[in-house]
Amino acid sequence: MRKFKHYNPKSIDEAVEKLQEFDGKSFVNAGGTDLLGTLRFELLEEYPEAIINLKSIAPSLAYIKEEGGMLKIGALTPLEDVAKSDIVKSKYAALAEAAHKTASPHLRETGTIGGNICQMNRCWYFRKGHNRFDCIRKGGNMCFAMAGENRFHSIFGAVKACIAVNPSDTAPALVALNATIKTTKREIAAEDFWDVAIPGSTVLDNDEIVTEIQVPTPASGAKSAFVKFIMRSSIDFPIVNCAAMIVNGEARICLNAVHNMPYRATKAEEAINGKTIDEANAEAAGAAAVTGALPMAHNKYKIQIAKAMVKRAILACK
Repeated sequence: MRKFKHYNPKSIDEAVEKLQEFDGKSFVNAGGTDLLGTLRFELLEEYPEAIINLKSIAPSLAYIKEEGGMLKIGALTPLEDVAKSDIVKSKYAALAEAAHKTASPHLRETGTIGGNICQMNRCWYFRKGHNRFDCIRKGGNMCFAMAGENRFHSIFGAVKACIAVNPSDTAPALVALNATIKTTKREIAAEDFWDVAIPGSTVLDNDEIVTEIQVPTPASGAKSAFVKFIMRSSIDFPIVNCAAMIVNGEARICLNAVHNMPYRATKAEEAINGKTIDEANAEAAGAAAVTGALPMAHNKYKIQIAKAMVKRAILACK
């Protein structure tokens, strides 16, 4: 790990000032479960000059409460707290389950919900130590996964010639639950939080910090669910995951780990809206979810998994 400056701000405003001072050449550190490995293995084209440690202001950004007709979760709230919260489990089941299915218990106790939605992609070419592959995502001129090993990559084509996928578990739950991401500058609909122009990235400015997750209180009778397909029972990032919320016959369904950003399965929603939740209708919605899929040479199997995940998520909302 190379040398860098390290700051422990006393407030969110001070943290923003430091980001502005280094003008795109610094990172904020929340739980550190993603960032520290990134620094250790020198994955990026340019090493940051400074790290702004948000844990020094954690108490002001770590909370779970209901207020003003919505659930509010501080960005530095550990994932384990979200998973175990009685409030979240009772009314926002998809989010509680998504947090519970993320990584291992120890990582959930350290990792934060804000960090989980802001993490970098897991493409092994992008993640190769010492920036071994100068891929297009880092300013290079090609996506090595296109013609290389792409078994875990996008099945809905590339964005800016990159087929890396979004690896977050909480992201599809937040999209399905129609959440809003509050930052130091603005409020962003969860569906619009990930940047289509820069694969695997958020729309955050260099001096912008996520401060709170806001989820509208679901209407009476609403049900939500989260399902995940992985190789191992814990720790693994998703091969495919899916979250769904159904209320008054209307569905919001979001797949993830299938595209550069969480993938709103609108065709699946149209297929199930207004219909009885049963095996046949859920299966039809699953098939509709992968309409227009563009798998690569090694990841066609993910199409069937995506269908199954949508079907299971819908049936879990029965």
